[in-house]
Amino acid sequence: MSLPIVAIVGRPNVGKSTLLNALVGRRVSVVDPTEGVTRDRVGVRMAAEGRQFELVDTGGIGIVDRQDLGEDVENQIGTALDDAVCLIFVTDARAGVTPLDRRVAKRLHRMGKPVVFVTNKVESDRIRQSLDEFRRLGFGEPLDISAQNRENIGEVMERALAHVPPPTAGQAPEEAHIKIAIVGRQNAGKSTLVNTLARADRVIVSEKAGTTRDAVDVWIQRGGRHWVLIDTAGFTRHAQDGKDPIQWYSEHRALRAIRYADVTILLLDVVRKVAGLEKRLADAIIQAGKPCLLVANKWDLVPDTPTGKFDEYFRGVLPGLRRAPLAFISATERLNVQRMLDVCTDLHEQGSFELGTGELNRFVESTLDYRGPRIKSGRRARVYYSTQVGTHPPTFALFVNDPDLFDGTFRRFLENRFRDTFPVREVPVRFDFRRRERKSLSDLKGGK
Repeated sequence: MSLPIVAIVGRPNVGKSTLLNALVGRRVSVVDPTEGVTRDRVGVRMAAEGRQFELVDTGGIGIVDRQDLGEDVENQIGTALDDAVCLIFVTDARAGVTPLDRRVAKRLHRMGKPVVFVTNKVESDRIRQSLDEFRRLGFGEPLDISAQNRENIGEVMERALAHVPPPTAGQAPEEAHIKIAIVGRQNAGKSTLVNTLARADRVIVSEKAGTTRDAVDVWIQRGGRHWVLIDTAGFTRHAQDGKDPIQWYSEHRALRAIRYADVTILLLDVVRKVAGLEKRLADAIIQAGKPCLLVANKWDLVPDTPTGKFDEYFRGVLPGLRRAPLAFISATERLNVQRMLDVCTDLHEQGSFELGTGELNRFVESTLDYRGPRIKSGRRARVYYSTQVGTHPPTFALFVNDPDLFDGTFRRFLENRFRDTFPVREVPVRFDFRRRERKSLSDLKGGK
């Protein structure tokens, strides 16, 4: 079920994205002085005063896009305007009323929808005293705010909520079944894949590199469950040098999406070799402890190539993800894309795995019996007690006499044996070795 939409609209560079971030209470949209940073509809689901709605940031009306994507941005804006139950019209108090503001106002008047009229960047009494000209736009007295300083933000929300219909009787808040971050290099097909799964043109698709800038949450429904697909900006070789702040912030959002998601899809372009970009993303996924599905996209472009050849290649160049499942798809041809969700569900369930304390301790004891760490300087490694301390990823604490006695070889052996023993073969597993004096606890392995 779709939620009522409150859309933030206005000409470029009036502070729409800053306002969205202020209303949500965290950075969602990329903010930069450059005009036209926001292109897609960036939506955040919210609940306030018993009402549920989606707050949507839009691109600037009348944008002149440097990559000739203005028409695509306008289409996204038009969809948001058509779907919204309320519009937050943002203007810039410092710049005064511009011809483009008047054009936006005329468009909103024609739509006849409720409008919360906002004048942003009011950070002084001098600016506040010069707001009379904004009344000529026909929406009455504007609400003066400073999105950057979070001044009068609560009033904006209160006025918008007055136009959001209350939930129907018995309607429960929608919760995401699984959050899936889709990451990869530029032009790997991330946005096309999101639109294919959403069965709608939810995000802009273009052959021009760097089209997506924000991390865009797209909700879909399958089998009575809600999923969140997070479309992210493509990685580039030069984002880390700081010369393009928009790209730097975009990639920062992509990395945050990995940490936020339940499962990550690393999208690989089968017509291009894996490079440092994919390896950097793989490292981020591993560090975050997230289950990963490797997806080889554009499979329709190499019809005569056996999957085994690519499987061997990807495992070789991304050894840290050698246990991740691999899917071969074509987002443009809709080949195998729906089955990916089943794999993501399975990965999420593996990450939810829980093991009883008794069975865990028996497993650790049997592993030590089979192959324990080498004795160092006459000291034997001992495990006193083990317990599970978390899921996503499954995490276990082992209380030992000295963590340094458990070398990397044994730790890898323990993790691999655990995956081979329990149904977690394709997800990360973590063992945390903690120092603890033996005291009255009995050893699981070894004598005094």
